[in-house]
Amino acid sequence: MKAIVLAGGLGSRLFPSTLAASKQLLPIFDKPMIYYPLSVIMLAEIREVLLISTPHDIDQYKRLLGDGSQWGISIEYCIQEKPQGLAEAFLLGEKFIGNECVCLVLGDNVFYGTGMSNLLKEAKKRVATSGGGCIFACPVADTSGFGIVDFDSAGKVLSIEEKPDNPKSNYAVPGLYFYDNTVCSIAKKVTPSSRGELEITAVNNAYLSQNNLQVVTLGRGIAWLDTGTPQGLLNAANFVEAVQSRQGLYIACIEEIAYNNGWLNREKLRELGAKLQSTEYGQYILSLGRNDT
Repeated sequence: MKAIVLAGGLGSRLFPSTLAASKQLLPIFDKPMIYYPLSVIMLAEIREVLLISTPHDIDQYKRLLGDGSQWGISIEYCIQEKPQGLAEAFLLGEKFIGNECVCLVLGDNVFYGTGMSNLLKEAKKRVATSGGGCIFACPVADTSGFGIVDFDSAGKVLSIEEKPDNPKSNYAVPGLYFYDNTVCSIAKKVTPSSRGELEITAVNNAYLSQNNLQVVTLGRGIAWLDTGTPQGLLNAANFVEAVQSRQGLYIACIEEIAYNNGWLNREKLRELGAKLQSTEYGQYILSLGRNDT
């Protein structure tokens, strides 16, 4: 399986902070926002990544992330000339996807919690073995800004609606999706919505019409944070700071994930930590090698 990180768009809800900088390069506490979706991909043990961004921002991502080899992964890049909806990611990434299944994660979503890695691997396995699509469902207090999924007690998806006026449930669909290889052909048939965008909901509804869409519920033990607004960005930063300060365990430390996955040896881990040793983040990386027995 391969993965796509969609890090385009104008980030207009964060103006003026994003007038000259990509939203996904803004910090969430001690690391760039883009580290968080990248960590999700790595927790799912996916090593081939395509990052999609704007013509203005793509070189900044290349400077930050390089080709990914320092973490034992491969990162390629693709330009999205202008934002035309989430489903466009599969049109832009068709050559990259090739004959593989694919995971799509939005660059401004943060996931954290007990068992998250297992849930990701479960979704990955479902799609790889059974085909179709797999989405996630997370309860929200305010449903107005999300795609909403309705499902029965057995987890069968009944409907998905994009920002409905009268939602059928309080479960939002976060920006994390797993699809089989037919997603590219499905995306080609999607027509622009009333908003002028190629909606990911249309892709999900196509799988639903084939009775080939599964849902995994993110329960109380999982936090999902949308960082697309100033308040959301602040909430995410406060959440990360609180967890890391209290537990001494870091969220979205991609060096740690790569090390735990066996993609880095102790020597390489220490080398990466030494480059950042003037920061608490770097000291945390160095401590991982020292504490490993």
